[in-house]
Order: sequence, then C-alpha cells, then structure tokens
Amino acid sequence: MRNVTLYGLKTCDTCKKAIKALEGAGCKVSYVDVRADGVPADTLAGWLELHGQALVNTRSTTWRGLDDDQRARAETDAVALLVEHPTLIKRPVIVSGEGVTVGWTKPVQSGYGI
Repeated sequence: MRNVTLYGLKTCDTCKKAIKALEGAGCKVSYVDVRADGVPADTLAGWLELHGQALVNTRSTTWRGLDDDQRARAETDAVALLVEHPTLIKRPVIVSGEGVTVGWTKPVQSGYGI
C-alpha cells in the first residue's frame, strides 16, 4: 500500500475526486486542509523550487480578488503570499515517496495507476 499525503481544501471537488481515486487505487491517503491546517513556509519553498509558478493558482477566486501589488508578490515573494493566502495553492498537492505532484491531470493520475 502506497502512503500519500494530499494537501487541498475540504470543499474542493477536484481534491475529493483525487482522494476517492487514490483510495480506489490502493493508496492510504492522509489529508491536510491548507486553509484550516496551513502549510509551513519551508515546505512551500521546497514545492516552489520543484514546480515554480505552477504552484500558484492564478485561476482562483482568491487570485482575482488580489490587487496588482499582491499579484506581483507571486514573482517576488511567493512563499509569503501562499502562507498568507493558502487558497492560492494549486490543488491538490500530493506528496509520496516518489515526489511531489501539483494538480490532478492525466499524467499525475497515471503516475498513481489511475
């Protein structure tokens, strides 16, 4: 059984689908709600190093509510921006022994045998 940790929002339909599919594929899923539980800055820094700006969800309602100065922080201080606004984290972020994935795309799904 593969252990994975999924970071998302409890209200996110994509996160719900991912959890169900991962469990169906035999994964043991630990869940972290990024809004309620937060994500440590050093963890976010590591994810940004791996995935860059793909980690910032520029299609979210939260993003649309930011002013231009706040949006500019995505380039200059993304870690602080994501700590301040965890709903800007592209979901789901899945951490497993094989690494860290962002989003629930076909390539991510096939990596988990789905």
